[in-house]
Amino acid sequence: MLSKSDVFLLDMDGTIYLGDILIDGAKDFLETLRILKKTYIFVTNNSSKSPKAYIEKLNGLGIKVEREQIFTSADATIIYLKQLRPDIKNIFLLGTPSLKEQFLSYDYNIIETRYELDELFEKGENIDEIILGFDTTLTYEKIHTACDLIREKGSYIATHPDLNCPLDNGKVMPDIGAMIAFIKASTKIDPTIIGKPHKTMIDGICIRYNVEKKNMLMIGDRLYTDILIGREADIKTALVFSGETTRAMYDNSNIAATYTYNSVKEIGEELKKSR
Repeated sequence: MLSKSDVFLLDMDGTIYLGDILIDGAKDFLETLRILKKTYIFVTNNSSKSPKAYIEKLNGLGIKVEREQIFTSADATIIYLKQLRPDIKNIFLLGTPSLKEQFLSYDYNIIETRYELDELFEKGENIDEIILGFDTTLTYEKIHTACDLIREKGSYIATHPDLNCPLDNGKVMPDIGAMIAFIKASTKIDPTIIGKPHKTMIDGICIRYNVEKKNMLMIGDRLYTDILIGREADIKTALVFSGETTRAMYDNSNIAATYTYNSVKEIGEELKKSR
């Protein structure tokens, strides 16, 4: 059944590499997908980094990849806006400079400060949407202004829900989920969340690549994002024990994967047998 999947959605850290080290067999696994003419897309929730940064990371590990093979929660958010809210123009954005550049490339007017906000109001315009990305440049003024706007509007969008972001030294840093908790404590308002495990992420992939969910397989090491998305979006999943999740954690979880493997090396070996 594994070989019948035509579109492989691949998490990166913990699945293809760990920090700056390529996981054993990962390169051979990708080559097997290429030989079998399978579509493979690297899928990440991290909206703080640009697709270019991931391309450089993978290239540095010896994996050749094109822009179209990288799909981030920022990509999914922009697709969501274009499909469901084509009238949106003015966005108050909490995000890194690279995230801002992505939105600017789609001709959105990005507001980030109270000064810019006052200028907008003076022109008789309003904020159409508030978007929270993984903002490693976050300031108290930005989150204070965002909370004011969210209370007025009654809603906002978050690119993904991750509580922590893994670092190369094995530690973690607070991710967007912690920022969501801060905002909710102040405003009592939950966001619309786009990234894994929400089906909106998969809907965006279907639109961008013109593929169907029945042909997809999500491969990753995190139960609450990579594997839970199988249940939320009705796609097949494969859990690998090369990253965050151990077999003991999986055995004690109520989140079930379609398949489980030690690593993508085993998946590649199984696919070779189907040739």
